[in-house]
Amino acid sequence: MLIIGIAGGTGSGKTTVVNKIIKSFPAGEVAVLPQDSYYKDSSHIPPQERSKINFDEPAAIEWPLLVEHLRTLREGKAIEMPTYSYLTCTRQPETVRVEPRDVVIVEGILVLCESSVRDMMDVKCFVDADADDRLIRVIARDCIERGRTPQMVIDRYEGVLKPMHCQYIEPSKRFADLIIPQGGTNSVAIGLLTDYIDARLKRAANN
Repeated sequence: MLIIGIAGGTGSGKTTVVNKIIKSFPAGEVAVLPQDSYYKDSSHIPPQERSKINFDEPAAIEWPLLVEHLRTLREGKAIEMPTYSYLTCTRQPETVRVEPRDVVIVEGILVLCESSVRDMMDVKCFVDADADDRLIRVIARDCIERGRTPQMVIDRYEGVLKPMHCQYIEPSKRFADLIIPQGGTNSVAIGLLTDYIDARLKRAANN
């Protein structure tokens, strides 16, 4: 099993990179664990206070559970991955069953920040993109998917996303084995990554 970490700022194109990797391999060969599924449950916090939660710092993630799940998959056992609602800022009762696969991708803005997770990765990638491009994508996504107004997104970007990016996400780039500039549009870098994954899998199969 290969564990691939894909990090990068909000709106950098991580999901696009992940989807292109998945499409490069036979169906069912790649499993994805999104960092967002492992946000700590906030159901004990009053609803009016949940909007103040900082989702862009490492303390928001339940890292021990993610590490436990990666170890379980590496042992050849399935996991029940949690689900999280951005609308209510709570963990949902439903889970998603994830079977062990040849390739497991851990994707999220902070996945290279946490050493316990980072140390389990065979390949570490950072998807890079200009700040203005990321902001445009975040506005489009949050207005459609999370019911926010453009001004709400801009205020959050200036107050939370940008400072957290500078404090945690950008510095984690130094841990990356591969930096993918221009986000999901960089077909050359994504091709190099998929070729490397394919070569590692073939080498493992022949040993």
